[in-house]
Amino acid sequence: MSHNTFGHLFRVTTWGESHGAAIGCVVDGCPPGIAITKEEIQVFLDKRRPGQSRYTTQRQEPDQVEIYSGVFANDDGVQVTTGTPISLIIQNKDQRSKDYGDIKDKFRPGHADLAYYEKYGIRDYRGGGRSSARETAMRVAAGAIARKVIPGLTIRGALVQMGPHKINRDNWQWDEVNSNPFFCPDKDAVQGWASFLDGVRKSGSSTGAVIEIVAQGAPPGLGAPVYAKLDQDIASAMMSINAVKGVEIGSGFDAANLSGEDNADEISLGPDGKPAYSANHAGGILGGISTGQPIVCRFSVKPTSSILTPRKTIDRHGNETEIITKGRHDPCVGIRAVPVGEAMMALALADHYLRHRGQVG
Repeated sequence: MSHNTFGHLFRVTTWGESHGAAIGCVVDGCPPGIAITKEEIQVFLDKRRPGQSRYTTQRQEPDQVEIYSGVFANDDGVQVTTGTPISLIIQNKDQRSKDYGDIKDKFRPGHADLAYYEKYGIRDYRGGGRSSARETAMRVAAGAIARKVIPGLTIRGALVQMGPHKINRDNWQWDEVNSNPFFCPDKDAVQGWASFLDGVRKSGSSTGAVIEIVAQGAPPGLGAPVYAKLDQDIASAMMSINAVKGVEIGSGFDAANLSGEDNADEISLGPDGKPAYSANHAGGILGGISTGQPIVCRFSVKPTSSILTPRKTIDRHGNETEIITKGRHDPCVGIRAVPVGEAMMALALADHYLRHRGQVG
């Protein structure tokens, strides 16, 4: 299996399966001298970690990361990157492979099972193997390092829609995001989401979500105007996340409802003599190049395919049958996709930052 690496200059290769002994990644191309500890990485892994509320899978994984290479204490005793490959490893602790014994010969509708089997002729049915979202823990770990590549960069994510229920954007408070189990920025929406998801969970079903990622502090000039557009690579990064079925930048699909006058972000000179924009319909990217405005991306996540409702399917012997997926699954996988989306934004921006730095000197 190829294509396990993301990035050009800041490259991340992940490895491992959902029910294997461990998962890990190698970060290559990280500049030397960046202060990083496993405790800093752990902060972001803890946001993604399963089993923290009744609204996520109850698989109990501590997700404790270890740094095996690529860092060393400098003359001041601070652990910094050396410029060599950084190896990160997380041990899997709570695999329950027996939960998947009933479906080892069946293909889950809406899941990667059948497509995976048709491509490779073999599949690890235990939690999806390599196609499992368990792999995204390593993206989050690598993203914690990528965040530190661009000075002054801040990346934050939030869940803005659960199923059909959207937030009131007038109520947006970033401080609220880490105060509830949904990463929701609208305090008034939380209780309604809780009741809705309780119903979904108890029925054995699942629901989708929309996540918004905002990067502030990215400098202007990142990206190239033809085949290396910054928004192109951000969209590709987000589409690589499990269960993502749509991505938009800035106003996205809503831009089709605007007039040319409304959509144009008028430009003036700010008090500091730098360009100032009247709005940010472009999501901080014009012609594939960052403008210095906040970079705004949203992506939609489909409902989890592993559900308790019987669904028609086929098995690998060519028989029609029914399937019920037991085990521990997220009723809304979009919740834990928030820190994953933040990580992929960080990886895309770090890669483009180093590519831009190499171009301009």
